[in-house]
Amino acid sequence: MKKKIGQLFVNLFFFGEDAFSGNKLTNEEILSRYHIGGARYMNADKTKVQGLLNDLQKASKIPLLIAANCDSGGNGACSDGTYIASGAHAEAAGDTDVAYHAGLVSGREEAALGVNVNFDPCVDILYNWRNTIVNTRAYGTNADTVIKYTQAYLDGLTDGQEIIRCIKHFPGDGTEERDQHLILGVNELSPAEWDDSFGKVYRHHIDHGVEMIMAGHIALPYYQQKLNPNLKDEDILPATLAEELIQGLLKEQLGFNSLVITDASHMLGMTSAMRREDYVPGAIAAGCDMFLFFNQLDEDYNYMLNGYKKGVITEERLNDAVRRILGLKAKLNLHVKQAEGKLTLPESALDIIGCEEHLKWQREAADKGISLIKDTQHNLPINPTKHKRVRLYYLEGETKGIAASDNKLVTNLVAKLEERGYVVTINDGTTRVKGSINQYHEEVDLALVVANVVGYGAQNNYRIQWKTAMSNEVPWYVHEVPTVFVSLNYTTHLHDATMVKTFVNAYHTNSNLLDSLLDKLEGKAEFKGGHNELVWTEKWQAKL
Repeated sequence: MKKKIGQLFVNLFFFGEDAFSGNKLTNEEILSRYHIGGARYMNADKTKVQGLLNDLQKASKIPLLIAANCDSGGNGACSDGTYIASGAHAEAAGDTDVAYHAGLVSGREEAALGVNVNFDPCVDILYNWRNTIVNTRAYGTNADTVIKYTQAYLDGLTDGQEIIRCIKHFPGDGTEERDQHLILGVNELSPAEWDDSFGKVYRHHIDHGVEMIMAGHIALPYYQQKLNPNLKDEDILPATLAEELIQGLLKEQLGFNSLVITDASHMLGMTSAMRREDYVPGAIAAGCDMFLFFNQLDEDYNYMLNGYKKGVITEERLNDAVRRILGLKAKLNLHVKQAEGKLTLPESALDIIGCEEHLKWQREAADKGISLIKDTQHNLPINPTKHKRVRLYYLEGETKGIAASDNKLVTNLVAKLEERGYVVTINDGTTRVKGSINQYHEEVDLALVVANVVGYGAQNNYRIQWKTAMSNEVPWYVHEVPTVFVSLNYTTHLHDATMVKTFVNAYHTNSNLLDSLLDKLEGKAEFKGGHNELVWTEKWQAKL
């Protein structure tokens, strides 16, 4: 019985100190004591990751489902993996080949590490421009676009690779602006509206055989109340704890007959719902089959075990969940590979990570996806004769979070500009002092504003954060010198910078993308990427 309970859990492994629970057990002790069914890990370079995953499979009596979050390429599986295209990037490219290659590279590079489950793509629909938790991960603003690109991604993911396909975040994010890491997310669509949008997406992927669905800590109140009219507003729960949504809507009404996994259990959308000793077994009782991450190993394990002993989890429900878990392991032939000594991988398997073919697809994606949103002042193209003296304004988000900014970006960008003949000075945005306007004209031929605003789980949404009050980096200079604004992550920065007249979305910071970006700014290559209407953030000034 205890081994069945253990199979319900996916543990998060760290390289170094366990930042969530302070666990001091060795990996081997975790496996032997708790019999976990799955693993995920915090990112590291490819050699460290493969070594960890090999060690975990060697030490586990029942082979593990091992997952990574690859939504845009192998960079989600290891720090030196290959980015191809995010959801927003793929949508902008307007080419299913880009999404397909993102999936293909994700599958190839994570499989080389020993990963056999991919916790992506996001099949959320981006309705609300203020939503930054899925802004770059969403493939579109309507069901048909999301289906088009996520299916291409999944086709690539499993092309030649044995990877379990997992889509998320049921019942669907993107209608509001808040982040379920920090608060209960709410999808407030009516049942009819949901059926025609998110329901359409899930029906498509279920019909095409997706093996795993991640339930989000997101409420779908009107649908839950339709399925159970006796529910009051105070009874509404996140999908991860709502039997009406997991068992009733997903498994019965939509006919999903494989494995449902919770999103991470430390997220506030779940933790604020009830006591942990109640929601740990409650998630399985509601119809979820795996529980993502321990808080404290022994404590959570016993919460789950006691939930079974008290009848919260019935014998039938426990056996059904374990059957689904073992069924996916059998589909991957993990037991056969284990018996034949093929469950671990040689270091030579890592050669595919960052290979030239993958870098070629990275260059192609950059060329197809970089989007010129507007150039109403006709500031483009630029060149090192007319625009030799460049003032670089660098805007960033979190620097020490889970999704920290690239600390090498400024150095790399300056070097690339200087190689092309520009002279670059970096603005100090920590002051309000603008100085003499005439002197500014003498020193600056081009203002280049680069936003690399990233962040994860520390704010409900992320916007431009100027370095100080009325900082001199705020684009006061748009009528003084040609000004070009480039975003390397979020697509909706025009809301905070409507005054800029030239705006580009470029989606990432890798070297190939920066080269392609500069070629396009200089007119050596055309802008091929498109955009959806959310880039204007419902502001008429943004289009001027």
